[in-house]
Amino acid sequence: MALASTESLKSELEVFDISYQDDSVLDKMLEQCLCNRIKTEDFLLEWVAYSTTKNGLALTMDNLEQFEHEVLNKKNKSKQSFRKEEIHNKTRDIHSLEELIKAEEEEDNLLDSYSTPAKGSQKRALTTPEHPHSKRSAALMASPGLLLSPASFSPSATPSQKYSQRGGKGEVVATFGAVQGTRWVGRKAPGVGVQVELLEGPEDSLCCSYQYMFQRLRDVRNVLTEKIEELGEDLRSHFKIEEFSPVSLPAQDSITVLGQVCCDSNGKLNAQSVLLEAGPEQGGQQVPVDLSELKEYSLIPGQVVVMEGMNTTGRKLVASKLYEVKPLNVLVACGPYTPSDSLTFDPLLDLINVIIRDRPDVCLLLGPFVDSKHEQIEKAQVTETFEEIFSRCIKSIMDGTKSVGCHLVFVPSQRDIHHHFIYPQPPFTLPNPNKDQRVTLVPDPCTLLIDGVTFGLTSTDILFHMSAEEISCGTGSDRFSRILKHMLCQRSYYPLYPPVEEVNMDYEKFQSFGQMPVTPDILIIPSELRYFVKDVVNCVCVNPGRLTKGQVGGTYGRLLIQPSATSQDGKRVSPCLAAQVVKI
Repeated sequence: MALASTESLKSELEVFDISYQDDSVLDKMLEQCLCNRIKTEDFLLEWVAYSTTKNGLALTMDNLEQFEHEVLNKKNKSKQSFRKEEIHNKTRDIHSLEELIKAEEEEDNLLDSYSTPAKGSQKRALTTPEHPHSKRSAALMASPGLLLSPASFSPSATPSQKYSQRGGKGEVVATFGAVQGTRWVGRKAPGVGVQVELLEGPEDSLCCSYQYMFQRLRDVRNVLTEKIEELGEDLRSHFKIEEFSPVSLPAQDSITVLGQVCCDSNGKLNAQSVLLEAGPEQGGQQVPVDLSELKEYSLIPGQVVVMEGMNTTGRKLVASKLYEVKPLNVLVACGPYTPSDSLTFDPLLDLINVIIRDRPDVCLLLGPFVDSKHEQIEKAQVTETFEEIFSRCIKSIMDGTKSVGCHLVFVPSQRDIHHHFIYPQPPFTLPNPNKDQRVTLVPDPCTLLIDGVTFGLTSTDILFHMSAEEISCGTGSDRFSRILKHMLCQRSYYPLYPPVEEVNMDYEKFQSFGQMPVTPDILIIPSELRYFVKDVVNCVCVNPGRLTKGQVGGTYGRLLIQPSATSQDGKRVSPCLAAQVVKI
């Protein structure tokens, strides 16, 4: 049978010169044709006959539904009864007889479960220890097909024809990440080695017996107050606010207040219905908020906010500033910081100018700072010690960024000729014992926590080393993602064994300092290979490239991080809002 289509319906309607309201009528007719398995021409003949008996009904949605109820459904029932008679009249073999017996037993069991049989009219024997169910009946009742069949729910239930006629079966409608070449199959031994744990203590479990919805209004208030106080303390320390003022206290000067957003009625929140409800420490009162002076804002009922504004009468707060936790701006750069034909730090000076312009919060600077592979160092053409070159480089960075006030993190490299040639590598030691508070010296590799966001850092080119050793088949063409996934799944900053010759590995220290204690939110992994930013198993991996490539300029990276980026359903959310790799 040829499938019905909108075009065939239109052509048939033109033949009979029948007009219709809109395309929704055609969609309804097409649905009825498909669900009832009727050809287009047969459907139109039935409709013409039906509408003629009804004094020429118009082709509308309501009339189509009436037509389906009075004509199409009756035809389906007659077809089904004809099929049943045909099945009963057929000559049967042993297999078909067994199937018929099973079907009759199912029907008897189902009818008995819905009815109270009259005395002496029971067809099936009662189940007793002396007369148990047969094995065949027991197997039948345990069949998943029977348990999930429509007859197991209601004697009159019929399968959904719309569902059985659905289109696009198995079609992918949304994707994330590199899905090309991915094999969507489970492990060979299902469930083996998989641990599922609920992140809460036994005392917090909802399985224990308690009377829910018997909470008092005072208990609700205590929960909301505690939320205001906890978030308020975090916001106060983050923005370095001395104290919050009461929301309803009249003041001629600008005040900073803490409270929870609520609506002045039971309706939907809008710009004219915003109230700010303070906690007990700030008076516990509500005050209307005028948002007209705010250029931008995003508020929801129940949101804990810190606002700055004027409240001259004590009856309305005219908000002039809404404190929000802004994204953390992180700059990432990896050496060499000089071109290969000169020991002048011109690329580094350009990077310092970028730092002064963009004013990042944190600068992650990875070695080498004094590159052992530099032409003049290899040929011993320097006129000062390597330590002096390094000190001059670090001093330039610290002095050049002092006006910005950003935090500096220095990561050594095994290519730093003045430093220990070992992996894991200890942090640098600054020549000046009075260390700047803005400076953090870390080893290679290391795991940092920056405002609650986990960073994994390594200056060793593990990408280059692993790409030379990896073999793969049928796993897609994205080599970088495969290697990064190896690192994250092996929980190691250097999972390759044996290491390449240029990596001087100390395995005793590697066990303690070369592993990933947790999966980082951001993994900084510079390499000679092409720069990239990738999301691999929910970890944002960044190869910022190197600041210089031979005699020409290279690249650096910058990231916007939201420290408190967590979803409401408790799932892990990447704190990286945006990331870029930029040419110097």
